Amino acid sequence: MLIGRKITVLGAGVAGLTVARALALRGAEVTVFEQAEAIREVGAGLQISPNGARVLQALGLGEALAAAGPVGEAVELIDGETATRVARLDLARLRPGAEYRFVHRARLIELLAEGARAAGVQIRLLQKIDSVILGDHKPRLVTAQGVELEADLLIGADGLHSKVRQALNGAVAPFFTHQVAWRALIPCDDTAPKLAQVFMGAGKHLVSYPLGGGLRNIVAIEERRRWVEESWTLRDDPLTLRAAFEDFCPTVRGWLDQVEEPWLWGLFRHPVAEHWHGQGAAILGDAAHPTLPFLAQGAVMALEDAWVLAEALASHDGDAAALAAYQAVRRPRCTRIVEAANKNARNYHLSGLSRTVGHLGLRLASSLAPARLIGHFDWVYGHDVTAGAGG
Repeated sequence: MLIGRKITVLGAGVAGLTVARALALRGAEVTVFEQAEAIREVGAGLQISPNGARVLQALGLGEALAAAGPVGEAVELIDGETATRVARLDLARLRPGAEYRFVHRARLIELLAEGARAAGVQIRLLQKIDSVILGDHKPRLVTAQGVELEADLLIGADGLHSKVRQALNGAVAPFFTHQVAWRALIPCDDTAPKLAQVFMGAGKHLVSYPLGGGLRNIVAIEERRRWVEESWTLRDDPLTLRAAFEDFCPTVRGWLDQVEEPWLWGLFRHPVAEHWHGQGAAILGDAAHPTLPFLAQGAVMALEDAWVLAEALASHDGDAAALAAYQAVRRPRCTRIVEAANKNARNYHLSGLSRTVGHLGLRLASSLAPARLIGHFDWVYGHDVTAGAGG
């Protein structure tokens, strides 16, 4: 159904580049509009869990993924002040063949862009879209220069501030969670254990893991009353970051002493979009379901969305049926992911008696029933959208 079909994708991030390759491999003629002058990402790390790795493998990008970052051995939850381990999720206990990788976001974007171009996708840079108009006719894009462009089918992969989402759902004000996040990269010996470590404290936590290529990723979260702009491009003073975690263990303080240029952003909750499609347009990824970074599933959900959307369009007789099927499959799962991430944000920041009790329960589960503990995440990691019917 997609052979020769002209499709326009707005946004050249993880969601946009993945869906572009997925559609092009099924015969569509895909054009991606990107407002930046080049496809690039500021420094940050990603965890690609098995449910995301399966999509990249199915798209023929498995070897590129393997070269992009190391395989994770485990996820550890650690008391940030004492450095004692609270729980360990052994990733070797996942289903046979499950692949869990730590990847620099820029490397993922690079391999997706190369994969899209290799599939015949056209990527047009410096295409800033001011508004999207949906109606009885084909979707129209209005550029910053006032030029109107028409799309046969428009896919909005344009992130948190999506113009396509707004056209489908109207404007919705996000809710500030009263949490801010710093992110940074520091040097790391490539022989370091391939662990994702979560150092937990009262009202704050820090996540770190090696990315390969001599780099370590750091994301630090602190509860804060004052508002911070929802942006990925704000800088902060490294002394502020160090002061926020001065009561943490020497390992964390040593890492933060190496941070020279932390980025800072405020964490906001957005509702999962009510309408994911309509009038010749559809949305995916952060445009449809922004999620807090506490389950490491933001990029992975975009990968899953892309596969399901492309498969739906290829296997249904018309767009209306295809897009309805896509939303029916994806919205419940993404809503559950968003809610689980929200819950983790609370669990990582426990204090007082609730923290003591919570950590004790995790220690017991980790020592007495480790397989059962990681089994709690099977609904996330075991999901396989490439198996058909959305997984």
